[in-house]
Amino acid sequence: MLECKTACGGLPIPILLFGSRNVELITGKKTTTIRKLWKKPLSPGDRLHCYWNLVSKERRKLFEAEVTSVDIIKFRDLIKNDELAREEGFRDASELEKEFRRTYPDCTEDDSPFQVIRFRKLPVDEWEGKKIDEKAMITKRADILFDVGKFNKSVMCYTAALNIDPEDVYLLNKKGDNLSRLGRFDEAIECYDRALKLDPKNEFIWNNRAIALLNSNKPQEALKSSDMALKLNNKNLVVLYWRGFILEMLGRFQDSLDCYNRILELDPEDPDVWNAKGNILSEMDRVDEALECYDRSLELCLDDKLDASTWNRKGNALLELGRFDEAIECYDKAMATGSENDVVLNNKGVALMELNMFKDAMECFRKALLLNPDNDDAKILRDECLENL
Repeated sequence: MLECKTACGGLPIPILLFGSRNVELITGKKTTTIRKLWKKPLSPGDRLHCYWNLVSKERRKLFEAEVTSVDIIKFRDLIKNDELAREEGFRDASELEKEFRRTYPDCTEDDSPFQVIRFRKLPVDEWEGKKIDEKAMITKRADILFDVGKFNKSVMCYTAALNIDPEDVYLLNKKGDNLSRLGRFDEAIECYDRALKLDPKNEFIWNNRAIALLNSNKPQEALKSSDMALKLNNKNLVVLYWRGFILEMLGRFQDSLDCYNRILELDPEDPDVWNAKGNILSEMDRVDEALECYDRSLELCLDDKLDASTWNRKGNALLELGRFDEAIECYDKAMATGSENDVVLNNKGVALMELNMFKDAMECFRKALLLNPDNDDAKILRDECLENL
């Protein structure tokens, strides 16, 4: 959308409003926009005032820009131009056409004129209007995108903010977290290393670095980072939790168990830690104790947050103890949370086989294969059921 307001001297100031999908504006990658032809067409050298139009009552200034060129194009040609459509942020010209027909319902005749505006983003110190804290604006946008899981877009924004201030520890850490969620662990570790040079006593960044190293299949190096975090604060529950997980991956089950016990001394009401402790005890073949942990975890969960994996783990513990009916109840509760999957169905099928309920077991394996046709265990167990019918 293109608007115009009048300055004190009576001259119109062109205002461009952009939707939130145009994140490339922040990074400087987007320097083109397509709008219907204005009554007074733009010309090279014109000043633009650009805003987010996220909510009409809460517009946020993005930047000021200078028009570098303007081309006029007819609608019939625009909707055939994939290259221009991609510059505008669409997948192709057909997607652009659909959106433009909705946005400009009265301007979509074949000869309807549109203007392709190319511009140059201006440094803040060259702005004519109200100046903003550009880094703060970009960081806020990045945090919002990160929180809603749009990691490809948020990492672009964190990078843009770091271009303004390359030594911002918060931004380096957040960009590292972002890259980790994208599976780009080596790049994430580089960000954490840069942050730690600036703030070597930050236990949270040492812990984030440990997680990235663990995900890079470097558990020994991860433990060294965890050592640094623990040295800085041996009561940090997040550090202790991830340390327990790292030690579990290294097969050091007693040390892992000690970490979880330490957390439960500090916070005995954490259901995730009780569940993690139960998992370790299961690995150590201390099934009765594991079962107690799963029960405690489930007691602490709110009804609307009951964890399917905990029910499944409890079912597995009961299966090992030969308490098959109770195990089946747990598997049913796991699936009742809306998390039906082939693993839980497999486990339930095994418990039913132990009770010689081969027809019911075969149905579980059939459902498991519908969810995951590559589940080889389900195929083998289904065939075994057939032999016992």
